[in-house]
Amino acid sequence: MRFFSDNAAAAHPRVIDAIAASNRVSTAYDGDDYSARLDRAFSDVFETEVRALWVTTGTAANCLALAAMCPPFGAILCHKDAHIENDEAGAPGFFSGGAKLMLVDGPGAKVTPDALAAACDRVRKDVHQVQPAALSITNATEYGLAYSVAEVGALGEVARSRSLAFHMDGARFANAIVSTGASPADVTWRAGVEALSFGFVKNGGLNAEALVLFNSKLADEIAVRRKRAGHLLSKGRMLAAQILAMLDGDLWLDNARAANAAAQSLAQAAPGRLVYPVEANELFLKVSAEEAAALRGQGFDFYDWGVGEIRLVTSWDQQGAEVDRLATAIAAL
Repeated sequence: MRFFSDNAAAAHPRVIDAIAASNRVSTAYDGDDYSARLDRAFSDVFETEVRALWVTTGTAANCLALAAMCPPFGAILCHKDAHIENDEAGAPGFFSGGAKLMLVDGPGAKVTPDALAAACDRVRKDVHQVQPAALSITNATEYGLAYSVAEVGALGEVARSRSLAFHMDGARFANAIVSTGASPADVTWRAGVEALSFGFVKNGGLNAEALVLFNSKLADEIAVRRKRAGHLLSKGRMLAAQILAMLDGDLWLDNARAANAAAQSLAQAAPGRLVYPVEANELFLKVSAEEAAALRGQGFDFYDWGVGEIRLVTSWDQQGAEVDRLATAIAAL
């Protein structure tokens, strides 16, 4: 019974149907009707004119954006537990041609305005030190916490005052939106975010992510960078079709609601074991090695997370019976 990652979740049937329909279109790269509709579809979601590009992975979305937002001799500020620091094999530096990651601490993998300002203040304004150029935050964070509109806005103020470009890694953006009830516009561009990596694969997509650009000046450069990086697929219409299917009728929100609800069911079974509040679809629990072995012995699959902790991730397609069985097993430890 899979609780180790939502990356392994099934693709939604409507996504599969959309891919099949797009297979009959005889266009190439991004010159098709599906790709042409992305700007309008995302502009409706975010209540402003945006540019949107499909890519195949979240790493590509993050790093293509950051490469356009930070020069090779600059620094990208991010949390020390950020995905771009710990799980992308140096891709930010590779895509940007050498930009440095400057790490910031904060509870639950959240960057705070004070920590961000302090990190900038520690850098001398001379040619001997790498100068901060961009900020990247993850929403929901690597520990499953969702940023509020006020929190993103406060970071946006610091970014503006320090002339930092502002990127949001939204691998689980849908889960954060459902959790907080915030409008997508309020928690992104209205709060100062210039580029958003909008995740779909974890939430019912097959192999399509979106890069949403609120700063249109970035779009033309990133389009070239996408080609140069080998991410301009010849049948890109099949990625665009997936994204449009997920946006249609707010399927992306419905799927996130299902995943979040499953996480809440598990959280209710483990109130004394939670390391962090459950605000999306990830849970971090305090368990002994023996307790973890007992859960695995009952057929549950999950990751160990440091000493005495495990991580559970629920998905849009999680079977209710499996969630109930795990909740019962946790409560019985």
